[in-house]
Amino acid sequence: MTAEQIPAPNQHDLGAYVRKLSRASVLVVGDAMLDRYVYGNVGRISPEAPVPILTVTREIAMPGGAGNVVRNLIALEASTAFVSVVGDDQAGSDLTGLVGGQERVEPWLLVQGGRTTTLKTRYIAQGQHLIRADREETLPLPEKLTERLVRIALDAMAATSVTVLSDYNKGVLSEAVATQLIAGAKALGRKIIVDPKGRDYTRYRGADLVTPNRKELAEATGLAVESEAGIVAAAQVLLARYEFGAVLVTRSEDGMSLISRDAVLHYPGAAKEVYDVSGAGDTVVAAVAAALAVDVPLPEAVRLANIAGGIVVGKVGTAVARPSDLLDAIAPATGTLRKVVTAATAAEAAERWRMRGYKVGFTNGCFDLLHPGHVHLLEQCRAMCDRLIVGINSDSSVQRLKGPTRPAQNEAARAAVLASLASVDLVCLFEEDTPIELIKRIKPDLLIKGADYTRETVVGADLVESWGGAVALAELLPGHSTTATLARLRG
Repeated sequence: MTAEQIPAPNQHDLGAYVRKLSRASVLVVGDAMLDRYVYGNVGRISPEAPVPILTVTREIAMPGGAGNVVRNLIALEASTAFVSVVGDDQAGSDLTGLVGGQERVEPWLLVQGGRTTTLKTRYIAQGQHLIRADREETLPLPEKLTERLVRIALDAMAATSVTVLSDYNKGVLSEAVATQLIAGAKALGRKIIVDPKGRDYTRYRGADLVTPNRKELAEATGLAVESEAGIVAAAQVLLARYEFGAVLVTRSEDGMSLISRDAVLHYPGAAKEVYDVSGAGDTVVAAVAAALAVDVPLPEAVRLANIAGGIVVGKVGTAVARPSDLLDAIAPATGTLRKVVTAATAAEAAERWRMRGYKVGFTNGCFDLLHPGHVHLLEQCRAMCDRLIVGINSDSSVQRLKGPTRPAQNEAARAAVLASLASVDLVCLFEEDTPIELIKRIKPDLLIKGADYTRETVVGADLVESWGGAVALAELLPGHSTTATLARLRG
């Protein structure tokens, strides 16, 4: 089969596949890392040396390396087991807490005394990377720790459908570990996917799928891979040399190519815009693994992975693709519906905007029967910031706050009307009585309420100020009230 013979994607089938991903169970074994991002502003040069002075405003940390594969599987709602090794240091403790605090993850992060947990710290100002500082140790694991890791991984493999070996060449996936796990997968009848590193793929022999990027393919074969024909020729060398089931070559914004003994399929790039390719390979591996775990055929699993990869390269930073992202990419929402998002999507959007130097504002309310007072308030909110996210109480939340006869309009109608306003960038529902959990996730730079509040009565004010944000009160347009409007309609 050639690329020209690929059947056109069936949106219904792809959507059905996406909805099955929550039933996937995947084991990830590999090099865990901690990715730390330090954000700030640069306004002057140091008098001590010709270098910029970064005034730090905030820091975030997230799992990296094999941990980012796990993070992407979590985003796809797959159940995940994670086996890796960390050091007995602060970075290892932080990484263990980040992974262990996630739902649907069974972590086995073994601790090696004296080992340095891989830590990558990126310093960013005004959306630009200044420098990256790495701490790491790449020595192979001791024999006893290797035996323990393999034993735990094989037990987890028996309880999952697909295994991913995520190799970042930091010492966890030695030849002894990789060969034993691949042999174990064959014995258990489990599919095994390898995200490889290095020039010699002997340790991965017999894997069902390997996923090198274009540069890694060239290094492993010594062949030129600038053209599709070159990529196919190099991949076929790997198939013959190492007895792989298939080779999936990721080609950044150019898409990807799937080469097996029976077929050559080229998938064009799915991204509308490319902002950041970091972590996209992990997204692809996670999406393929989750899809194969629920029996999606490999060509369609790769098609989903290609869409997922296109989503994350269109975001700034190490991002993830969620089922809602995939469904929207397969059958895009139109008009105002695109602005009504989940809390996770709102948090990612806020982070992406901040990385571009935008001030993110947040306000909230029931917004039942939208009236001129609401419009006036929201226009003021938007004038105070670059991007505005509006939290809206769910129907059950409104009933608890205002009684059983409210809301007059259901949450879908209220969200759609809000999203139609030019002053509103995103709308996000919350189920609780207050938006405090949503505020924690979004971390707005500016929290805005009406002037009928005081600084002391604004929910989340202390929290927003704790990370350097501010609280503002907007003036109210007199003579407008949903309660009064409903009373007039009843009377």
